[in-house]
Amino acid sequence: MFGLSELAVILVVVIVVLGIKKLPELTRSAGKAARIFKSEAKALKEQDSPGAASGSERVIPGTAVERDEPSPRS
Repeated sequence: MFGLSELAVILVVVIVVLGIKKLPELTRSAGKAARIFKSEAKALKEQDSPGAASGSERVIPGTAVERDEPSPRS
């Protein structure tokens, strides 16, 4: 009969033949996702850059609390 490698090759051929109609739609969706990811990464970079460009550090107002003993961790 057929071995495992022959069945794998037949399965790959069937997937390619049946999936060829969806290939343009799949590549278009992947391109859109890549553009969205790139624009979001750029927006995050721009959001962080104004504080870093001016040289000022972010300071959170509040009081520091010192503990005598370290807290036990579970």
